[in-house]
Amino acid sequence: MKRSAVYPGTFDPITNGHQDLVRRAASIFERVIVAIASNPNKAPMFPLEKRVQLAREVLADVPGVEVMGYAGLTVDFARQHGVQVVVRGLRAVSDFEFEFQLANMSRHLGRDVDYVFMTPQEQFTFISSTLVREIALYGGDVSEFVHPAVAEALAARKKP
Repeated sequence: MKRSAVYPGTFDPITNGHQDLVRRAASIFERVIVAIASNPNKAPMFPLEKRVQLAREVLADVPGVEVMGYAGLTVDFARQHGVQVVVRGLRAVSDFEFEFQLANMSRHLGRDVDYVFMTPQEQFTFISSTLVREIALYGGDVSEFVHPAVAEALAARKKP
């Protein structure tokens, strides 16, 4: 039997790189929860409800995927939803140190939840939500980096 997994993040906005990881995780795990964090330490472009709505639209065709917003610790969210695995993406070696530290801290908080690291396909390794937001704010074309619904939402927020 396949296990359940949670893929947490702020997804501000969800990119084609995120989508790639979710789709591949869904082929490995029976159930994947895309957990969109409210994260009070960040100032997101989109409110939590909009990020959830966009992710649901982008991932609507992927069987076994649920999208939920949450606040608090990821390990607590995982436990509350009966999930044993947290999926995290690694775009570059520079991501590894932070993700490794996060996984070890989480393991300390809850030994019943494991971390799995996945790398995106090569064409998505340079895409980050931060870069996509900045390009969109200045009127750049982000259509090759995000789903059309996300591109439309970003265009509505661009700088005058």
